[in-house]
Amino acid sequence: MSLQIFTIPSHGLAQVWFSKRISCKTRLSRVLATPPSSTLLHMDESNNNLPKSIKGFDSRGSLNSLHADSMLRQASTVGIIGGISTDSTLNFVRKLEDWSSKDGESSLPFVLCSDPKLNKELLLYEENSYPSLYHRVKRTPADQNQIVENLRNKRRSLERCGAKLILMPCHIAHTWYDEVCEGSSVPMLHMGDCIVKELEEAKMKPLEAGNSLRVGVMASSATLSAGFYQERLQNNGFEAVLPDKATMEHTVIPAIEAMKRDDMEGARNLLRIALQVLLVQAVNVVVLGSDEMRELLPGDDPLLKKCADPMDALARSAIKWAENL
Repeated sequence: MSLQIFTIPSHGLAQVWFSKRISCKTRLSRVLATPPSSTLLHMDESNNNLPKSIKGFDSRGSLNSLHADSMLRQASTVGIIGGISTDSTLNFVRKLEDWSSKDGESSLPFVLCSDPKLNKELLLYEENSYPSLYHRVKRTPADQNQIVENLRNKRRSLERCGAKLILMPCHIAHTWYDEVCEGSSVPMLHMGDCIVKELEEAKMKPLEAGNSLRVGVMASSATLSAGFYQERLQNNGFEAVLPDKATMEHTVIPAIEAMKRDDMEGARNLLRIALQVLLVQAVNVVVLGSDEMRELLPGDDPLLKKCADPMDALARSAIKWAENL
């Protein structure tokens, strides 16, 4: 199954529909097929106002007018703000679709908002957390106020589309979760809350008697510095264990350097070492707060059994939210 896209340049929108036979090459590196109840919004910072109606192609390829009120204003419509990586965002949406499907059909309508400018701002902020990696290039510091306002604008756009729940499948974007939530008329899930809830439900026992249950956190320097995973773990009775300075300098940062030069095998081996250094500290599980790192490990890697993915927890929490309506 492939997809058919009709773009409206004046509004920066792309309406995505199921199509059985029509193939379409897009600039996205991975194909995502969405049901007729879902929409992908592709906008830049100057186009945050949504039109009253949008246009798209039906399965026969004819042009028809589609109104947001009839298509999106459902009680379970989820709004998604895209993050640093388009691939990562689409992987998240694919899981949301697959895991919410019943009898082969998705039961969770969604609106996805993607903004290349926001992606670049988030990436710049994360890259600036590794000065040793980018010291050869003069870089402009990321404007956090601009990032917050951009994220808020996306949240407001999704609310106007009829979203009843907002999701940000991006670790670093959660640095400004409180600011983005401010003034929201609908709930917004936090990946840290979602993963902590699942860890609590797992009812694990500490590996060392008499100690708190220890949970490792492996992430980028920017995400670790933001501290939201550690804070939520500690507030719920877990002991958060982070990579020490030596591990960051000799395994985590070199792993990222290896990824930047496309040495994926070298990056994978370094990440495995970094994870093992955490696990030998009587850690039950490692929260893998980086999609780049998560994608390094193959699905059958034994170390993945010792890792918990906040992105997956966010998707499952959204599905549970919809099921409880």
